[in-house]
Amino acid sequence: MCGPVAIEGEVRELIAAMTAVRNEVSSSPFGPDDEIGMLSLLERSNSREILHRVDTHEMFDLSVDLFIGMPTWTAGGEPPFSMWMVHNPRGSVVDDPVGVGHEQNELVAWSGDAISMFTHCGTHIDTLNHFGYKGAIWNNFRADDHLGSLHWTVAGADKQPPIIGRGVMIDVAKAHGLDVLPDSYGITSEDLSTALDDQDVELCPGDIVLVRTGRGGTWPDPGTYLPAEPGLTRESAEFLAKSGAVVVGADNIAVEQLPSSDPGNWMGVHTYLLAEAGIPMMEVVDLEGLSAAECYEFAFIGAGLKIRGATAGPMRPLAFRLSS
Repeated sequence: MCGPVAIEGEVRELIAAMTAVRNEVSSSPFGPDDEIGMLSLLERSNSREILHRVDTHEMFDLSVDLFIGMPTWTAGGEPPFSMWMVHNPRGSVVDDPVGVGHEQNELVAWSGDAISMFTHCGTHIDTLNHFGYKGAIWNNFRADDHLGSLHWTVAGADKQPPIIGRGVMIDVAKAHGLDVLPDSYGITSEDLSTALDDQDVELCPGDIVLVRTGRGGTWPDPGTYLPAEPGLTRESAEFLAKSGAVVVGADNIAVEQLPSSDPGNWMGVHTYLLAEAGIPMMEVVDLEGLSAAECYEFAFIGAGLKIRGATAGPMRPLAFRLSS
């Protein structure tokens, strides 16, 4: 059930008019300085009520492990996840890296490591500077004005607040009676509506909406997880945006159908949700536990790393059942 959510008139009008503009960046109804888009609705939603209803007896970890060889997006030449030791007990005895001497290095067993990763590895949230149109991103921030030599100065992962609110999982695979949707299946708004009816769940403004394609059940095999992804189409993404979603996520690596069914835009859902609708996207979300437990409505608690200017923030989201 939807709780009381106060939405200003201009925001309601924006939600209702999501299909009015196509392939153009939108200006934010929250003002010319807005960098977080529809996450602004969290301040107007019933997050406090959601926390009061948390059932701490059952928690679902919605993140995946990060490890060498994990499935990750490398289609554009992005680096894979890497990890290496920078200190180990025997090496410290030989190298004495901090100059404490042989005796202390024999006593103190010191290990340390480092990682290198594409910010879009594993479970993460895409920020509003990740995709746009013709050199501009959400709220008409232009690359000429806001993209430095190292990163964007606006709409990065450091600007996104912790996300606490009502989560809804739409189990499209289960609604089709499948473990996983067929390769490159394009999810329609009818698919979403049917699954919601089956689950007896209603979408509300301010929701964090997660869509299960079943691809998460093939993790971490790159050969089955990565190619020809089933996912959202622009039409179904519009359905979720018009429902008032503040975040849209899925259990696959792109959220959207790949290859795209739009011959003119290879990332039509990314550009729509991020640049037109102002809705961050969560990718590689582990929804298998929620599906097995038939937990479709829950308290969502999560936050991405505050990497200044980054186009994504790796995160570890949690879901808790709601008490009645």
